[in-house]
Amino acid sequence: MKKSIEISPNIETLFGTRDENVRLLEDGLNINIDLRSDSIELEGAARDVSRAEQVFADYDHLQRSGHTFNNGDLGSMLRVLLADPKTSLRGLAEAGRQRSFGRRTVQPKSVNQRRYLEAIENHDMVFGIGPAGTGKTYLAVAMAISALLAKRVSRIILARPAVEAGERLGFLPGTLQDKIDPYLRPLYDALYDMLEPEKVDRYLEKSVIEIAPIAFMRGRTLNDSFVILDEAQNTTSEQMKMFVTRLGFNSKAVITGDVTQIDLPNAKRSGLLEAADVLKHVEGLTFAYFDDTDVVRHHLVQRIIRAYDEHKARVAEGETALLESKARANGKSNGAEAAPTDKNHAPSPEVETRDLETNE
Repeated sequence: MKKSIEISPNIETLFGTRDENVRLLEDGLNINIDLRSDSIELEGAARDVSRAEQVFADYDHLQRSGHTFNNGDLGSMLRVLLADPKTSLRGLAEAGRQRSFGRRTVQPKSVNQRRYLEAIENHDMVFGIGPAGTGKTYLAVAMAISALLAKRVSRIILARPAVEAGERLGFLPGTLQDKIDPYLRPLYDALYDMLEPEKVDRYLEKSVIEIAPIAFMRGRTLNDSFVILDEAQNTTSEQMKMFVTRLGFNSKAVITGDVTQIDLPNAKRSGLLEAADVLKHVEGLTFAYFDDTDVVRHHLVQRIIRAYDEHKARVAEGETALLESKARANGKSNGAEAAPTDKNHAPSPEVETRDLETNE
């Protein structure tokens, strides 16, 4: 099917740097897009051409209504709508506009990120589980700031287990706050990225935003709060149970973690792994999972995560094969031991042959 659509003012900005967005649409929808002097020609299957036409119409509408796309947002939205046929460019842009994230505009850069944001909006407790760099913590902090600025909650509480990543730092100098701050720095970074530094400092001073190790949560009831537990893979079973039972009235909790980076000592079982098993059927909470395709850091990070996953799979296959070969060897040796050896019960020729083959 061929379709010709009229060129609207500034439509060329949709094409992106070196027409990267056009190539994205062509590859994702399996169509051809040709820019003529007075029109844009679309060619492909009827359904795919219709979707591409809707993208151009949505972009024109958003431009006329004064919407501006920040660096990389348009490409991210196009990837999301290509992966999910139920979404539209206009719907994604307007959903992002309804949320106030301080001085930042935050747009989901993958389908899983969009589902994660929707899960936080629709559930009182959400577990975000996935590899590093998928935006689990950053998006959770963004949603917490949005809820605070919209006065849906009166405070934000950010918690993290104080566990070193495979090394012991010993006793740190300074006050108690000075000692725990290095462990909580990623949460500070997200806050200062989205709000003015003066506002963050004021909120921290007035305890509107509270950042603390998970050990400080015991005995508290957290009402009218947005609570985030980061690096939850490093909680013990007892800590996780303690945290998820702190939730009070008019509160939300988001628990994030990467189950491939557990730093617990003495091979203790991660509280996050246990919670994923114990709470998976509990009504009112949900789990959002990410994979390497959701990584929004340097493109090398995605490849590194994939390489580690493939290595882990190969190691697991090797261990399984080794266990199976040992089991077969044990089965043969047990069969040989069970064969009678006295003169009155001489082994059959079959057993003798099998024993010879084993010895060889």
